[in-house]
Amino acid sequence: MAADGKIVADEVREEYSHPRKLSVASGKDVDAARHGDRALAIIGDERVSLTEEDNKRIRRKTDKVILAILVWVYFLQILDKSVLGYGATFGLKESTGLTGNQYSLVGSIAPIAQLAWQPFSSFLIVKVPHRILMPVLCLGWGIAQTAMAACHNFGGLMAARFFLGLFEAGCLPLFSIITSQWYRRSEQPLRVAAWYGTNGLATIVASALSYGLGHIPSDSLESWQIIFLFVGLVTVISAPFVYWKLDNDIPSARFLSEEDKPKAIERLRANNTGTGSREFKWAHLLELALEPKTYLWVGLSLLLNVGASVTNTFGPLILNGFGYDKYLTSLLNMPFGAMQFIVIMVASWVVQRFRIKSVFLVALTIPVIAGLAMLYTLSHTPSHQGALLAGYYLLAFLFGGNPIIVSWIVGNTAGTTKKSAVMSVYNAASSAGNIIGPLLFNSKDAPQYKPGVRSVLAIFVALAACTVLQAFNLVFLNKLQERKRVANGKPAKIKDRSMESEYHDADEQIESDDVEADVDRARIGDQAFLDLTDRKNDEFVYIY
Repeated sequence: MAADGKIVADEVREEYSHPRKLSVASGKDVDAARHGDRALAIIGDERVSLTEEDNKRIRRKTDKVILAILVWVYFLQILDKSVLGYGATFGLKESTGLTGNQYSLVGSIAPIAQLAWQPFSSFLIVKVPHRILMPVLCLGWGIAQTAMAACHNFGGLMAARFFLGLFEAGCLPLFSIITSQWYRRSEQPLRVAAWYGTNGLATIVASALSYGLGHIPSDSLESWQIIFLFVGLVTVISAPFVYWKLDNDIPSARFLSEEDKPKAIERLRANNTGTGSREFKWAHLLELALEPKTYLWVGLSLLLNVGASVTNTFGPLILNGFGYDKYLTSLLNMPFGAMQFIVIMVASWVVQRFRIKSVFLVALTIPVIAGLAMLYTLSHTPSHQGALLAGYYLLAFLFGGNPIIVSWIVGNTAGTTKKSAVMSVYNAASSAGNIIGPLLFNSKDAPQYKPGVRSVLAIFVALAACTVLQAFNLVFLNKLQERKRVANGKPAKIKDRSMESEYHDADEQIESDDVEADVDRARIGDQAFLDLTDRKNDEFVYIY
């Protein structure tokens, strides 16, 4: 082993306190060790053998620890965010003296804070260990949510919701990065759906809590204050638990044995998206800024989340406009939450089963467009209550889109800095959608909100068109990747083993069986943990 390579290997081993030897033999390898994934400290240039049973066992262990934390914390985030609408039905606007568009601004200030914080978020996700970052974010927005119970005017609500959005800003990008660093690409859609699906569960729980807590008699606290206080305190006490259980990455995972750690890394080799680095690379940002697919991701996120924000902020008010009282309004939103959860899980399972995201994303827009058309055309009369309610419930299909888009983005992006940045860009676009959505609905248009419904209807038609464009773009990028491989002396076609349900070695990616292809077989997968971007790694295969 070269002397400088041994120094690098020793530095990496010292950082992660792991005895496994990193094989480094050249200047190029020294650079790879310095700038590649943290996983190189364990696996180096070795190929680790593992069986399908090993693959399943490691996945089960990861689900029990990592996925369980993601599900719980994301549930809390959605719960804290969504109770604003229920607070409005239980007297928030009257108690705090909100008039005109002030309630809309209270709903929009959190995503405004998220939008402003995204550049810092992408940096922190790379540089700060996840075990520290997640509980700090959780504690911060929990305190902000609790503080909302003490607000008595527009200014106080704006300040509390601003800090709520600020601490929630890094949540979705962080969760997406964690999912991509622990799971194979074929496993990611259902795992993203598991934590993102808590949108539906949080809607059910928020409805039930609002109904139950709203009946608590109190001389000192309003019903909406009790609701905010309860959900905020649950979040605050969860933060220490998150710090106790969460692990930063595979090399430091306490729930994996020393024998399983190399296997956990090896099973992700075919992803070609890496397992994480602490180095922030500006070249990744430049590449991201120059890619057309970045702006198509922005379009998908922005358009979809305009609709999502409408149901989160104005959903209970829309239901209330159908002629139901505040208690029945809370209960009627529970089936809507159940539909969200079912749609998210079924849509993500279908995407994972058939490995095509674009087709099913377009399919999800059809019932949403139908529901919006019903809300727009039907008058709010007692005879139309059932049809209006059915139209509103059809909007639940839009929530199946976000987990598909998130898994689509992380599955098509390699390089730690680039993944962190693109998910921050996604969240920024999502925040912009959450800002725009409530502003499309003005109180003077109640209870039908026809101008807002009409605008959202046009937005979902544009979303379907944007999805089709991105699919064609990714097909084109795969053609470019094939040309790069041929120019580098590799086979044009590589079978994407990362999208198969059963584990296969990265060495089995060559589609051709000829002798010449076998010569190149050993080289496939060598670049997986060098923290290369998808455009720099000629073995990367885009999924559409």
